[in-house]
Amino acid sequence: MDALKGLHHVTAITSSAEKIYDFFTYVLGLRLVKKTVNQDDIQTYHLYFTDDVGSPGTDMTFFDFPGIPKGVHGTNEISKTSFRVPNDEALAYWVKRFDKFEVRHTGIQEQFGKKTLSFVDFDDQNYQLISDELNEGVPAGTPWQNGPVPLEYAITGLGPIFVRTSFADYFKQLLEEVFFMKEVAKEGSFKLFEMGDGGNGAQVIVEMNTVLPQARQGYGTVHHTAFRVNDRADLDAWQQRLELYKLPNSGYVERYYFGSLYTNAAPSVLFELATDGPGFMGDEPYETLGEKLSLPPFFEPKREEIEKIVRPNDTVRSTRAFEKEYL
Repeated sequence: MDALKGLHHVTAITSSAEKIYDFFTYVLGLRLVKKTVNQDDIQTYHLYFTDDVGSPGTDMTFFDFPGIPKGVHGTNEISKTSFRVPNDEALAYWVKRFDKFEVRHTGIQEQFGKKTLSFVDFDDQNYQLISDELNEGVPAGTPWQNGPVPLEYAITGLGPIFVRTSFADYFKQLLEEVFFMKEVAKEGSFKLFEMGDGGNGAQVIVEMNTVLPQARQGYGTVHHTAFRVNDRADLDAWQQRLELYKLPNSGYVERYYFGSLYTNAAPSVLFELATDGPGFMGDEPYETLGEKLSLPPFFEPKREEIEKIVRPNDTVRSTRAFEKEYL
């Protein structure tokens, strides 16, 4: 069984598929590579935003569950998602960009020796940009070539995920003993863990917090995060490992774009292990990725029913040209 390779994707909940599409496309400059439905709830969109070619480790996805209340941030949650940018200079560009689009942000800060810029969206979902200037380890992805952000400043993939927990000792043991991660640094109540080749694309930052109330999932919060494995054989080996430690798991789940294994290994925190392939490029042309409703083959017989249930959401971009916005 190989070690976990890094972050695969983060899945969050939004109040509006349309607004999150606009925010990620026109403000953040990530590419929608797949517009599909939640395979467990077909009335719900599942939108996949990635780098230019849908590389594993670059993917933020969203559900828009109908009628779900707003989430409450607190302890025992995946509390923040990071995105990688090339260098410190890029962060200065993003301060100007966020000001232009009236995105609330903290200004440039520093944690574990890396420059960062934290911000929130319209749902109060927590994010940060992190500079790759001093980074080594898992390579970054390829920025969206035809997006609105100059390539030298553009987002290239996922950075560290943050987990806030009141079970710090247990969580440390879980990451180190079960998932083979290593604690590599500590700052105040934050501990930095790495997997695989390490670096920004393979890190988990754990915050100990017993003061905040229990988080409550809803729109504006993260649903789960996934870590990279090679293939189905790795997933089967990891399932055996979870069972060895008597940790609950889903068993293998076929998602078509990748294979999955889920575990509620920690209180109120859902982890997924996901294969690098087959990926998002097999069922749509590169030029029009994410523009039509994409369904895995096992859902195609239900296409007519699904298209009646999900509301239209115009995601066509191939017919327009974005000017790179230098600020």
